[in-house]
Amino acid sequence: MNDLLHVIVLAIVEGITEFLPISSTGHMIIASSIMGIQSNDFIKLFTVAIQLGAILSVVVLYWKRFFQTLDFYYKLFVAFLPAAVFGLLFSKKIDALMESALTVGITLFIGGIILLFVDKWFNQPDVKEEKEISYLTALKIGFFQCLSMIPGTSRSAATIVGGMSQKLSRKAAAEFSFFLAVPTMFAATAKKLFDFIHDGHVFTGEEIKLLAIGNVIAFIVALLAIKTFISFLEKRGFQLFGWYRILVGGIIIILILTKHDLQVI
Repeated sequence: MNDLLHVIVLAIVEGITEFLPISSTGHMIIASSIMGIQSNDFIKLFTVAIQLGAILSVVVLYWKRFFQTLDFYYKLFVAFLPAAVFGLLFSKKIDALMESALTVGITLFIGGIILLFVDKWFNQPDVKEEKEISYLTALKIGFFQCLSMIPGTSRSAATIVGGMSQKLSRKAAAEFSFFLAVPTMFAATAKKLFDFIHDGHVFTGEEIKLLAIGNVIAFIVALLAIKTFISFLEKRGFQLFGWYRILVGGIIIILILTKHDLQVI
């Protein structure tokens, strides 16, 4: 990938979709397919590494939360543990699933159906702030996050729904999902970078420039996406995201069944 336009588009897609319950993986596949981007090791690294920009947007928006008690970090660590363990144990199987565009389409579709009913299922929240979350609740949300290892599920969707199932309000569940993204996405990026270098790859000056541009754009777009999402979620709930997922998942499934090739990154 040496086209600056490709970098800009993918970074915008990442910034918009990473924190919304619509699957950044699925949208990266769609965007890459439309632009005809050929998959290689750097492309796979790029689509993960630009998450660093999105991570920074969370820290900037909620910087006060990251300078409070150690209890905040302990809860994030507890919630992060399940994904860390499952990720290490099943990394090869997860990579194999990443090669399946059909998996993305199906999980987008099923997840969309679930989002249509989430607001009705969990409409009596007791926990309205992060500081009210118990360690057991944080651990349970962490197990929900493991579902996002199936491409198309959406990490934010899994953790927000997981939080609401534990009686968190929409806002509290979304914000804890954002906070949990920081260690999770940082670990995923660090592992991808390690694997890239361990396999003998050396970054070129052009690749470093593309990564820098991608992270800056993802940061700016994610800032806007998070602020807009929280406001929308409090007022409207998840139904629109559910219908959107059903539409996108259905299109992917139809394209595959009609023998249209989707480039998987």
